[in-house]
Amino acid sequence: MRQQIAAELLILRKRAATWILLGIWTLLGVFFAYVIPYALDPEDATGGIEQLLPRSLAGNLIAGFPFFGGVFALMLGVFAIGSEYGWDTLKTLFTQGPGRLRVFAAKLVALAIALVPFVVVLFAAGAVASFVIAQIENEPANWPSAWLLARTLAAGWLILAAWAAVGVLLGVLTRGTSLAIGVGILYALVIEGLLSAFADSVSVLEPLTDVFLRANGYSLAAALGASVDSIESNGPGSFSGPFVGAGQAVAVLAAFVAGLAVLSAALLRRRDVT
Repeated sequence: MRQQIAAELLILRKRAATWILLGIWTLLGVFFAYVIPYALDPEDATGGIEQLLPRSLAGNLIAGFPFFGGVFALMLGVFAIGSEYGWDTLKTLFTQGPGRLRVFAAKLVALAIALVPFVVVLFAAGAVASFVIAQIENEPANWPSAWLLARTLAAGWLILAAWAAVGVLLGVLTRGTSLAIGVGILYALVIEGLLSAFADSVSVLEPLTDVFLRANGYSLAAALGASVDSIESNGPGSFSGPFVGAGQAVAVLAAFVAGLAVLSAALLRRRDVT
């Protein structure tokens, strides 16, 4: 099993799409969290200059994970399994001996490991950006506690993992990449976005939105210090509530990861891959 996981990690590492997604996600994350607010006017930022300093690193960056980061994780999940159909490599793997579920489990573990740099690299880049801003503004470079950073990194990984699980399921369902990515982005923007926007005025939608990825991701981000005002003005990824408790958010996101992985495995086990 370890050899299979190592092989899947090698595939992800050699795939150009992985590095392209990581690079764009990191650049955009720093650009929208630090460069744009500071270039316009630090005092006009949602939390003022305080939001751009090292002590606000955790809350400032985690706010971008539930939507913008989720889209990148979804695409990575699609590429991890959907591209195997286009290249006909799944048939080759299945005829070499290992069972379908074993192959699929190795792919999921490798994908989970590959998501770690998507969290760590962004926070490292954000730390550099916040430190530079602190030096320019002659502000003290006080960092958040190690415990808060650890919880925020874990939360960021969980949010990305939930969206990656959506991508894996769509890749299995569509047996490809293009349609899966299109449907995934449509779901993120239209279904979750519009229904969340109407939840305040249509009471029957509120219980439904409580189990959305966006609602639980933003609720977890807010519990870790993300500014609610920043979340509500986050462009196409904005979210105005209702927010749920941090415990519920973790449980729902973990349920998404486990449930979608099991559903994807069941489909892959029962269906022909040709």
